[in-house]
Amino acid sequence: MSYSGFGGKLFDVLNYVLLAVIAVLTLYPFWDSLIISMTPLNENLSTNVHLFPRSITLEAYRYLLNLDQLWSSYMVSIFVTVAGTIISMTATTLAAYALSKKELPGGRVVMFAIVFTMMFGGGIIPNFLVVKQLGMLNTVWAMMIPTAIQTYNLILMRSFFVSIPESLEESAKIDGCNDFGLLFRIVVPLSMPAIATVSLFYAVSKWNEFFTAVMYITDKDLWPLQLFLRSMLLENEAAFQSGGDSPFLLGQSIKMATIMVSAIPVMMIYPFFQRYFVQGITLGAVKE
Repeated sequence: MSYSGFGGKLFDVLNYVLLAVIAVLTLYPFWDSLIISMTPLNENLSTNVHLFPRSITLEAYRYLLNLDQLWSSYMVSIFVTVAGTIISMTATTLAAYALSKKELPGGRVVMFAIVFTMMFGGGIIPNFLVVKQLGMLNTVWAMMIPTAIQTYNLILMRSFFVSIPESLEESAKIDGCNDFGLLFRIVVPLSMPAIATVSLFYAVSKWNEFFTAVMYITDKDLWPLQLFLRSMLLENEAAFQSGGDSPFLLGQSIKMATIMVSAIPVMMIYPFFQRYFVQGITLGAVKE
């Protein structure tokens, strides 16, 4: 066996071991949350390390799933995620396609202004005043319109569009295709990896919508899931510390159950987009 061959195999072994350790460290918090959510309170208090449940109870999940507010907030989050992702992808795709054209008048100035917003923003109060003046307070649109375009996602899409050969578009123009035809018949079908990746970014962002809901939503009927779960955690903590007789005395179990209820839908969707994820990021990183 040559030294180079042995060194290569040793590197592979060490690489796999390192990746396995990283995977365990990454997955353990999720596993720990799952175990605690199904473990009785007295067992949770007896140890800080939870590898396997000694007994299982679903009381925390039963309590959560019987709350009407949970399902109402679920519907709000689903609507915000679906509608918000569609709005964001439409706006981002149109803007990125326009900015990818070198012949666009003032394109560099507009792109500089967009990148500038990644470093400097107007602040919370100006944003709140704008949303208020637009009449979007206590509406689901407040969680979608102000954050419709995220700068990083726009840059990613633009970079991908720039990497598409101009000869394809020139051939389509010769055949009489207009700008919208170029975008939806040529560019979009070739950009599905990037579109799927950015869609996942937007969907996860909308599903985890919290800060804008805290700022703009006071009506409990319009609370997204994350805001409802925050309320649940705060009430649970207060009830647990007071020591009163309350369903919230499920303690850590209900805390972790709320985390699982929030995380599982995203985890169910992610595998369908995973094959596009790395491809979309790497192709979108092609430089001009």
